[in-house]
Amino acid sequence: MGEVVSPSLWVVVPAHEEEARLAQTLDALAAQHDRDFTLLVVDNASADRTAEIAREFAAGAPFPVEVIEEPEKGVGSAVDTGFRYAIGRGASLLARTDADCLPRSGWTRAARAALTRRPGLVCGRIVARRDEHGPLGRAGFGVLVALAALFGRLRPRHARRKGYRAPYRMHAGNNMAITAELYLAVGGMPRRPSPTDRLFLNAVRRHTDRIVHCREMVVENSTRRLRAYGIAGTARWYLDQGSGTHGTDPR
Repeated sequence: MGEVVSPSLWVVVPAHEEEARLAQTLDALAAQHDRDFTLLVVDNASADRTAEIAREFAAGAPFPVEVIEEPEKGVGSAVDTGFRYAIGRGASLLARTDADCLPRSGWTRAARAALTRRPGLVCGRIVARRDEHGPLGRAGFGVLVALAALFGRLRPRHARRKGYRAPYRMHAGNNMAITAELYLAVGGMPRRPSPTDRLFLNAVRRHTDRIVHCREMVVENSTRRLRAYGIAGTARWYLDQGSGTHGTDPR
C-alpha cells in the first residue's frame, strides 16, 4: 500500500503594522505540536517592519514560510488574498489567526483533526492574552465573548427560519479553520475592513450545516481593543455599530 499523504494545511496570518507583536505570534506557531503546515503572512499595507520581521523568521522557521503583500487595507482583503494564494498553491485545509494573537501549542493539531472528522468550518475558542491584562480584564473579556455568543444565538436575524442551514455559533476570525472547497463555495471573506466574521459565518450557514466548535483549538486574543474602547464600546464595534468616538484602529 502507498503512503497516506496528509491534506495540505496552510496557516494564514494577516498583519497590519504589527512589528510590536508579530514575533510573539510567530514563536507561538513555531511551538506547535503539529508543524506540518506552510505559514503565509499577508502584510496588509504596513508602514513599519512587519514584513521584514516575518522574512527574518522565515530564515530559521521549522516549516515553510511565505510573505506576500496586500496593498488594499482591510483585514477582509488580506485574509481573502491570503486564502486564495494558499489554495492556488495546493492548500486543501486553511487555518487563520491574527498577528496579535497567540495560538496555544495544540492549535494546528486540533484544527487538522476537526477538519478531518467533519470537513467544513471550525470555530475555535478564544481567551484573553495573559500578558496584556490582569485577572479582572481577562474576566471582562470572557464575559464579553459569552454575551456576544448569546446575542448571536438569540438575534432574530440569525434565526434558522431566515434560510440558514445551521444554528449560529460564535465565530472569531482570529481562530478559525476551513476547507478550501468550502471557502471557495461561499465566495470567500468579504473584502472590507473588520468586522467581517459574522458576514462570513452567515455565508457559510446559508451554504452548509458543517460548522463545528472545537474547544481544543485555543487562541489567546489581544485585549487592546477592550482597553481602548471599554466593554460597551467593544460590544458596539463587534455588533457592526462602528467605533463611535473611538478611532477604527486601537493600536
